[in-house]
Amino acid sequence: MSTEPSQPSLTERRKAATQLDIARAAAALFAERGPEGTTAEDIAHRAGVALRTFYRYFRSKQDAVGPLLSGGAERWRALLEAAEPGDALAGVLEQAVTEALRVPGADAAEQLGWTRGLLRAAVEDQALRAVWYRVNQDSEERLLPVLTRLAGDGADPLEVRLAAAAATDAVRVALEAWAETDAPTSGPGSPSDLAVRCLHELMGGMRLFKGRAGNKA
Repeated sequence: MSTEPSQPSLTERRKAATQLDIARAAAALFAERGPEGTTAEDIAHRAGVALRTFYRYFRSKQDAVGPLLSGGAERWRALLEAAEPGDALAGVLEQAVTEALRVPGADAAEQLGWTRGLLRAAVEDQALRAVWYRVNQDSEERLLPVLTRLAGDGADPLEVRLAAAAATDAVRVALEAWAETDAPTSGPGSPSDLAVRCLHELMGGMRLFKGRAGNKA
């Protein structure tokens, strides 16, 4: 039986594209007017969809930006899913997060720009912060089975769970710290640079990674 992941159907791809269009419209309006000055109707109009379509996918105006905030985590998880068990886990995590957060093209740079703006807006908007925390919680839960496979049969489940939590928090803290500054999207002070630093700090003392040091940035 093939172990290759199934490809999303045309319907699923269209749904994801619509959700992303709505997310971009919401982020743009939040940047222009702030979350308080934006309504779900405004977002639907900007995205070119009916209000009922908006509520088919999202519960609230803040919830609408979830697809933008989760994009980096999805890229990171996809890279980890392509890795093989037995590789040095710390190095695999570091390489994957560096690749996921680097900005080789305009689309990736644009998404990081949206993320920065949304995280800045979340400082004053509790509902937007809740979406950010929920995105990170979901990322941690979906990362756990991936790390369980990579760690191998002999790994302590508690240590793997801790690793999933620490890895998720490393990326979260890095993005939040970067969003507070005007640092660039690449090079020193960038999201990938800060995420690698956070990974080293949070995972350096974990037994799961002893003797399996990752690459140094």
